[in-house]
Amino acid sequence: MIVCLDSGNTRIKWGVHDGTAWRAQGAVAQADIAQLAGLPGEWPRPDKVMLANVAGPDVACRIAERLAPWQPCLQEVRSSAWAGGVKNLYRFPERLGVDRWCALVGARALHAGAALVVMAGTATTIDTLAADGSFAGGDILPGIGLMRRSLAQGTAALPLATGRYEPLPRCTEDAIVSGILEAQAGAVERVFARLAGPDRICLISGGHAGEIAECLSIPFRLVPNLPLEGLRQLAVD
Repeated sequence: MIVCLDSGNTRIKWGVHDGTAWRAQGAVAQADIAQLAGLPGEWPRPDKVMLANVAGPDVACRIAERLAPWQPCLQEVRSSAWAGGVKNLYRFPERLGVDRWCALVGARALHAGAALVVMAGTATTIDTLAADGSFAGGDILPGIGLMRRSLAQGTAALPLATGRYEPLPRCTEDAIVSGILEAQAGAVERVFARLAGPDRICLISGGHAGEIAECLSIPFRLVPNLPLEGLRQLAVD
């Protein structure tokens, strides 16, 4: 049994895999990290516990404290030049965000051809994975929530919009939400246009994945918790 944890800026996602399928998955907010302490009691004897953390060393320490019974098999994953069928062509491979790295490895395990790997969370990352498994590079832009807040905080009259997507918005809140989603989807589609391969696809994951996916005009697949798929693959690689 493998336990995987993806510690992001806002939430910690976790999953338990029995070698065939996911037995359970869940998430807790970073503010509720103490809730992780119940996992070792529910799943007492994992073979491996894999952690990807981008929330800083203090959070990594707090996670380790809550998961103390698992300490002997807890492994914090780092980005590397090669793993899981993916060749990391980042200028400094070790500096690639480990969440992006795990998402790329997960994407490779799910799709053998060229893929655009999109993580739509606090930030939106758009990474290019070639058909031969090479990670060629990628973009980072503010996520949907950050874009909404930046408009509300940086202007005198615009609200923290709670509108909806409309092709031709006719009120300010819809105009803000629609503009943000058009910007996110447009960035994804521009990068996808540069991706070569007859079976190319966009694999999109993260809390805002569904909102962006509704605006896409390219082949896509929604994948819940893609970094967990990568962590699982790294555990058996």
